[in-house]
Amino acid sequence: MFRMFRRRARVEREFREAQRVGRAMLAMHAELPVPDFPGPASGGAAAAEPEDEVVPDFLPSGFRAPSRQDVSGFMMRWDQPLVIDEEVRECPTCGAYRHWVVFNMRDGSVWLRCRAGHETHEPRLDTAWYNRNSGPADHFHPTVEDGLRHLGH
Repeated sequence: MFRMFRRRARVEREFREAQRVGRAMLAMHAELPVPDFPGPASGGAAAAEPEDEVVPDFLPSGFRAPSRQDVSGFMMRWDQPLVIDEEVRECPTCGAYRHWVVFNMRDGSVWLRCRAGHETHEPRLDTAWYNRNSGPADHFHPTVEDGLRHLGH
């Protein structure tokens, strides 16, 4: 029984020591100046950078992924039947109900393309649905045909 109380006291002592060390570390970081950031002692507004100087981005442009504004849209495969509002979506032209390519365009509209190449707008789907059901973009293609070839269509 006595051992249990000593163990609890030791654990509490170690916890308090860890808290003390953590507070000391936080206090040390609060006193250090932020690197590459002009503090009030360095002149403030008088030491501002000239406006015509260009600051380089973090990554070179060749390493950055295009943003949503840089691309016409996104596409993904949807091999299983597409169920919208408890209804299986079929191609209005050929009646296909699986193996879709789903396009999410820059304007937020969602288009479906069946295996036969028929495209149709789907107003019941939106960008939020696309983002919930798609994974991260793994390739960027210069043309729609390259993207369809990549997806196997």
